[in-house]
Amino acid sequence: MSKIITVANQKGGVGKTTTSISLASSLAYLGCQVLVIDIDSQSNASSGLGLKKNEIKKTIYDVLVNEVNIFEAIHETALDFLDIIPASINLVGAEVELINLETREYILKKALTNVVEMYEYIIIDCPPSLGMLTINSLTASTDVLIPLQCEYYALEGLGQLLNTIKAVKEHLNENLNIQGVVMTMFDSRVNLSHDVIMNVKKYFPQKVCNAVIPRNIRLAEAPSHGKPIVLYDITSAGAQAYLQLAREIANI
Repeated sequence: MSKIITVANQKGGVGKTTTSISLASSLAYLGCQVLVIDIDSQSNASSGLGLKKNEIKKTIYDVLVNEVNIFEAIHETALDFLDIIPASINLVGAEVELINLETREYILKKALTNVVEMYEYIIIDCPPSLGMLTINSLTASTDVLIPLQCEYYALEGLGQLLNTIKAVKEHLNENLNIQGVVMTMFDSRVNLSHDVIMNVKKYFPQKVCNAVIPRNIRLAEAPSHGKPIVLYDITSAGAQAYLQLAREIANI
């Protein structure tokens, strides 16, 4: 059975997509069979893993809205053991299209039924909102991973996300677990970065990941080349940090 991890934070610019594709590719690099689901209409996880729009035939939108068989939407990537179901700009309207459907919160979970035995990890990259797509992701998941940037307003709006997770756990998915909080954009030269981590550890006792993701130019460059960081520059500090996070999550 897969460990299904939603990477969520309704705040933009926290490194959510970078975390999704870098964690997934690191787990694949370590030999785990991994599926990424890009459920964000911006499709950054899809392009970041090298998919080109003109080569994509079926997307997660087709699975959710048009009831296309999920196997038709799975695409291989350049990395062994790593597949992806790409996103589509059509996801912008999916919130409205799903809202009137019965059991609308369970559509993704139902679609994943036939693939959970194929992968050790399924990583879902969510949009920066707490709408129906994120609710579907949380309902389908075993765990949620929360990226937080090492900046002054890191905890701003986090209460809303935690309330959503609590509501999903109470009403839709009692087995949902907070995998952890991963601190991103860490700059060891800046006192604020250290202070933010200390404050987050007070807010989330025992839940802050040991792996801390640094600000790293190679991490920033990798998506423009359509490569995950482990293929773009595995020696970089960013790649090494995400490999540490992958080992931490996989307990290896």
